[in-house]
Amino acid sequence: MKQEKQISIFIVDDHAIFREGLAMIIQKDGRFIVCGEAEDAENALTLIKKTRPDLVIADITLKDRSGIELVKDLKKSGLDIPVLVLSMHDESFYAERAIKAGARGYIMKHETSANITAAIQRILSGRIYLSDKMTDRMLDSLTLGAAPCLPSTDILTDREIEVLDMIGRGLTSGQIAANTNLSKKTIGAYREKLKHKLGLNNAAELSTYAYKWVEKKGQ
Repeated sequence: MKQEKQISIFIVDDHAIFREGLAMIIQKDGRFIVCGEAEDAENALTLIKKTRPDLVIADITLKDRSGIELVKDLKKSGLDIPVLVLSMHDESFYAERAIKAGARGYIMKHETSANITAAIQRILSGRIYLSDKMTDRMLDSLTLGAAPCLPSTDILTDREIEVLDMIGRGLTSGQIAANTNLSKKTIGAYREKLKHKLGLNNAAELSTYAYKWVEKKGQ
């Protein structure tokens, strides 16, 4: 009996230990094999072009730029490779942003290995993978004709959204820098950009806006 060809998967995450753990989960299922790994978007794009995997699993927070931007870059490059975004970030906002960018699914990092395998299978069958809660939320939005969530943030880049989210969750500039692999000086620059784009006058107004934004998107 002829053995079926294994499905190749490429992992993009800036933490080596997490990549190793995820690879073990994926390869435990004999149908899948990890064909490559990268810790940043630039190297990922180069290696994905060479390896041509069947599916890419990418974190949102990478060393150079957002994983959602990687999704966009893959699309621009003409690579018709489905992407599953796997992240610690709250799906209530990031999932919709990832799908709009071209990703085929979004799953939280705390999900079980069974769910990750199910997500891979669903995406490879041509469907989109989201949690039941997120699927209901997006369908309600379409059915009820609701306005896009928090439209004032549409002008922000994916990285700016990440920083805004962490400010709203009470993280300091030092903690944000550590989580994004950026310097405190760079985070300070992002804070200034956010104030300018959102029409805010000072750090206190930015913190208040960010807190309310995080609270609202979690509803």
